[in-house]
Amino acid sequence: MPTISIFRDDLESLLGGARAKRPVSIEQLDDWLMLVKGELKDHNAETGELRIELQDSNRPDLWCCEGIARQIRIKQQGKRQAYPFFTKKPKAIQRLIVAPGLEQVRPYVAACTATGYRVTGEGLAQLIQTQEKLADIFGHKRKTVSIGLYQLQRIQFPVTYELVKPDEARFTPLGMETVMTLSEILMVHPKGLEHGHLLAGQDRMPILRDAKKQPLSFPPIINSREIGEVRVGDDDLFIEVTGTDLSMVVLTLNIFAANLADRGATIEPIEVRYPKNTPLGKRVITPQDLGKRRTIPIKTIEQALGQEIGTKTVKQALEAYGYDVSAGNGTVKAKLPPYRHDLMHAMDVVEDVAMSRGYAEFSPLMPAQFTVGGLSRIEQTSDRARDLMVGLGFQEIISNILGSPEHYRDAMRLSGTAWGEMVEVDNVMSLSFSCLRRWMLPSLLRVEAASSRAFYPHRLFEAGDVAIPDRTHELGSRTETVLGAMMAHATAHFSEIHSCLDVLFYHLGKEYSLEPVQHPSFLEGRAGRIVVSGKPLGVIGEVHPEVLEQWQVSVPVVAFDVNLSQLTESQ
Repeated sequence: MPTISIFRDDLESLLGGARAKRPVSIEQLDDWLMLVKGELKDHNAETGELRIELQDSNRPDLWCCEGIARQIRIKQQGKRQAYPFFTKKPKAIQRLIVAPGLEQVRPYVAACTATGYRVTGEGLAQLIQTQEKLADIFGHKRKTVSIGLYQLQRIQFPVTYELVKPDEARFTPLGMETVMTLSEILMVHPKGLEHGHLLAGQDRMPILRDAKKQPLSFPPIINSREIGEVRVGDDDLFIEVTGTDLSMVVLTLNIFAANLADRGATIEPIEVRYPKNTPLGKRVITPQDLGKRRTIPIKTIEQALGQEIGTKTVKQALEAYGYDVSAGNGTVKAKLPPYRHDLMHAMDVVEDVAMSRGYAEFSPLMPAQFTVGGLSRIEQTSDRARDLMVGLGFQEIISNILGSPEHYRDAMRLSGTAWGEMVEVDNVMSLSFSCLRRWMLPSLLRVEAASSRAFYPHRLFEAGDVAIPDRTHELGSRTETVLGAMMAHATAHFSEIHSCLDVLFYHLGKEYSLEPVQHPSFLEGRAGRIVVSGKPLGVIGEVHPEVLEQWQVSVPVVAFDVNLSQLTESQ
């Protein structure tokens, strides 16, 4: 979860009104942070610096002082804040031209100007922090979103977003003293070394230039030092966002525009002209409100909260949290403010109603019956299996059920097979955690890959949850408990892991048989399907050398994977 640094004076100034003249106590701040799922981690009384951890990864608009202050201010005023630049149509507008060819490189861009706000030290610190947090976390380390800030007075419109050969353009990048070509930036500059892989395999590179052919930046790598170095005292800014997802690009710009408007800047939209149609058309004016109204029954909200609160209370709570709301006929039609795009389910609205009203508004309900808890059958089987594996000399690991398709599918040679079907996460914040594992071996190999310096043999196991796609299930998948075990050393072979499986099933009081199976992750002829009462419950075998090479494991590995949930049901 993101942790941000803000200053107390800056927060009080952004809160405005009487609060600008009256200090905010730490106790009051703790109460307010509940509105943004925030927790105060540290407070420097001398400098006024506050370190705040935010628990909501779906609200990038809150990852800054302006966003936190905005949410508190809206709650105090009881209504949403108006940002006319999202809806008004300007008469005269500057243009940003997108050249053909960027569709396969980095296709989308959004931009605006901000004038009338003289950048302060605190404001510059927040601009830089917000830029870094949004690009690294929300933008997947600049893959889907990167941001540039510039001195507007040095730019002559129209600005062009185009492709050039790596040695055709040159400028002095931020942090350097010498003029460099784009290829030199990729080879020498720290940001080029860190993010250059995003442009790997491209023979032409994206660049932003103004009407005088002055380079503004080399997205998503680095800005030009001459134009793209914003300093304290600057009062006219140009903001651009490039990326591979248009809605994320526009949302990121919306957040910056709202932040600068909160600091007193006048925001002027820019028209982006594309060579081809985009999901928003060929001519896209940004910032732009992408929100749509969603109709939610009042009963749905009341059932989720466990209280009958009525249409009026729901409407007031949502308005006091920044929504545009209309109510009638037992429903509310809710629309998020333009700097938010996290309404995916009715429960998101329910949660905002609860936070807006305050959790203290809910009366605790004591249990009416006394019950005694106990372990479920699957947990009893899992604990028994863990004890047996430890007794066999294996070491338990605990890993994350979430991972990437690259690890769970591609590295296991499962692409294009039924074993490669996985439950994937929609609207992910990080590609590293974008799908759910369906067996244990990838998790075990991840630990093994990091353990090459430990003395062999290695014996690892894990008993935990997996998600198995199942179109017949009401949710489209089943969550089941699986036991996975592996052995790694120079002479590891099938008989060795087979003997461990024998001992495990003997002490669990179950009989099993093995049937030959062709599995892409295992050597052909050295893999078997584990069958109990005529039902396949797992797989055992010698891991394929190509899989070991993908994981950079240098010794043979043997493994088995048993579905404990189905094994328990067979008892």
